[in-house]
Amino acid sequence: MADLVNLTIDGRLVAVPKGTVIVDAAKKLGIDIPVFCYHPKLKPVGMCRMCLVEVGTPKVDPATKQVVKDEAGNVVIAWMPKLQTACTTTVSEGMSVRTNTRQVADAREDILEFLLTSHPLDCPICDKGGECPLQNLTMGYGPGVSRFDYDAKQHNDKHVPLGDLIFLDRERCIQCGRCVRFQDDVADDHVLQFHERGRHMEIITFSDPPFDSYFSGNTTDICPVGALTTADFRFKARPWELASAQSVCAHCPVGCNITLNTRLETRTGGYEIKRVMPRQNEQVNEIWMCDKGRFVHHFTRAEDRLKTPLMRDANGQLVEATWEDALSRVARELSAAASVAGVIGDRLPNEDAFLFARVFRDLLGAAVQQQAGLFVSPRVPAAYADIARDYGIGATADFKALGKGDVILLVNGDVEESAPVWFLRLRQAVVERGATLIVAHSRSTKMHRYASQILRYDAGQAAQWAEHVIRNTQHATPPLDLEQIKGARNLLIVFGDEKLNEAGARALARSLANLLILAGHAGKASSGLLPLYPHANTQGVCDMVGRAGPLPERVDVAWLVGVGDAEDVPQAAFVIAQDLFLTDLAARADVVLPALSFAERDGTFTSGDRRVQRFYRALPPLAQAKPDWWIIQEIARRLGAKWRYSGAEAIFGDLTAAVAGYAGLTYPVLSETVEQWPPMGRADLYYGGTVYDNTGGLGMRYPAGVEQTGFTPHVEWLPAPEPTVDALRRPVPALYRDGELIRRSHVLAGHLIAPGEIPVLAK
Repeated sequence: MADLVNLTIDGRLVAVPKGTVIVDAAKKLGIDIPVFCYHPKLKPVGMCRMCLVEVGTPKVDPATKQVVKDEAGNVVIAWMPKLQTACTTTVSEGMSVRTNTRQVADAREDILEFLLTSHPLDCPICDKGGECPLQNLTMGYGPGVSRFDYDAKQHNDKHVPLGDLIFLDRERCIQCGRCVRFQDDVADDHVLQFHERGRHMEIITFSDPPFDSYFSGNTTDICPVGALTTADFRFKARPWELASAQSVCAHCPVGCNITLNTRLETRTGGYEIKRVMPRQNEQVNEIWMCDKGRFVHHFTRAEDRLKTPLMRDANGQLVEATWEDALSRVARELSAAASVAGVIGDRLPNEDAFLFARVFRDLLGAAVQQQAGLFVSPRVPAAYADIARDYGIGATADFKALGKGDVILLVNGDVEESAPVWFLRLRQAVVERGATLIVAHSRSTKMHRYASQILRYDAGQAAQWAEHVIRNTQHATPPLDLEQIKGARNLLIVFGDEKLNEAGARALARSLANLLILAGHAGKASSGLLPLYPHANTQGVCDMVGRAGPLPERVDVAWLVGVGDAEDVPQAAFVIAQDLFLTDLAARADVVLPALSFAERDGTFTSGDRRVQRFYRALPPLAQAKPDWWIIQEIARRLGAKWRYSGAEAIFGDLTAAVAGYAGLTYPVLSETVEQWPPMGRADLYYGGTVYDNTGGLGMRYPAGVEQTGFTPHVEWLPAPEPTVDALRRPVPALYRDGELIRRSHVLAGHLIAPGEIPVLAK
């Protein structure tokens, strides 16, 4: 436990860890000290002076060096002659603080009056109106009138683009530096800076392209005024018009907790997502999210969404059909088929994948499965998901606990491109808390900046490299020092499957699991494998479906649920496709069934570190589209099943009884929340920004295989195949890689990366 310091704030005693600043100590007591420049996730700078308070320390006799006491035996406090900034002053034993005296109130009023001398009076049209810290603090602490003439205010051009995603209103900026400090200290993207001095000071971007960062949207969350706005939300709605639903980001393995803000649009007569905001989960994303998670939501109400079932007619054309006709046709084809291949995409929720697997295991029969079976798309990560599950990080692992004494080994993965918020958290563990980072890759990534050791191999040779290096850790001069790794508190191994086929990716994962065992870290809570999966529920879908055999070349029926890659699909005489859009694959299907997006239904995702999390419906169903679980159930009923699931929660109850590791999980358990530190949310926007409280649940990570009773870690070496031409042609991970969902986000149109392109490493 950290050393505690005892102090008094407004006459109330509190004990806080050594190094705590007064602002945070006051928060422990529920005492609000207003701030603008301070943010609990950033280094304090004391720029705005809004947090001025009276501070005193125990008086010490210079002769005896003893604390002076009065006649009643009370410690005499020596008050400092001037007010102190509570955001930069760390607590000390016996300190006394006053936050509500006349002197403090006058200072706050003066600071606000000073800030408003240059601030425009455009609250009625400002995007931040209704959730603006400056507005709120002016009402609570500011002067009732201004002594300054409006004509003397600073006037600048409005809404200057810092890039194509973020706009700056220079008149509103109060030079708190939160945006600059976030980009410098958290994202390590040095793309913003102050320019000029005095009243002419302004924020500028000097990167090429402008504001070149995957995390730019976070600056709009923590901006304490309406100076920064996002391209897709400014002028679109006011905060009090928005309904909010708590959700989970569907785009990468992190599982960031988000809030979907929606509103009824008079233009279309339907509800739309107006913006995506982070919600606090200190175990997952803290309060951050990447710009893909923030801006790739427009697909949920894209004009080309599938709205009704389609069936191919006698002329070979896809035409609209009723649900009854489409489902009956699907059931007849499945019943008559001798071989059926079921392929499910790894974006689907757990409940849908579970029912899909049940259809094959319980209804289609062993003979049909032997001829084809169940498959996950994409196939490469599905080849090693069981190893990642068995040797993954512990159920109680905490990213915040990683630091000095821990080793992070990154192999064949680009963390920022694959799992951006994990990049922030791993960088923090290395740069701020002293963890040792070793990187092995065939090319450079942003994580290379922080590595104490860099190991290289040729593209596609990750599996061969890992097997050779790990087998030879006992060598006199090994690339990896096994003794150093053995001596570490924890060993976290982060890895990707770049340029590998299924066999190569599985061999790599197995070699890395062997390293955990050989180094004595298998089964430790904060040690284990952390896979850089491509999507939000890769682990969950693989948990439901299980490991598949080789994909057949041809089957009677191919049933595709949310599949995007034609390479994962066998040729078939009859094709069923469930999807959001008429993709290239769906356009070749015989029956197309319109599905709902994650925003239009409830369900759960299992993140890359095996945290099972709930997401909640934010939008009403679109036209005739249905949740995938409903479609699967209706087909199953026509095949003879007696299923009567009323929703995702009912399915989850059966899922937890049937799928290893999920026992004991329930929707109420996943919905539980606890008090988090630092406290964030809508109660005090000036402190944490416009981030949302977490009322939807923190989720729960299920135990890795090595943590479960009866599991025995064992070393097993799998042959590492030579890289194939197809594997070497696989595109490297890229956050903005072109795809069905991202290309429907108009604000990211200029950022899309073609399949053959490699992301440019930020300088």
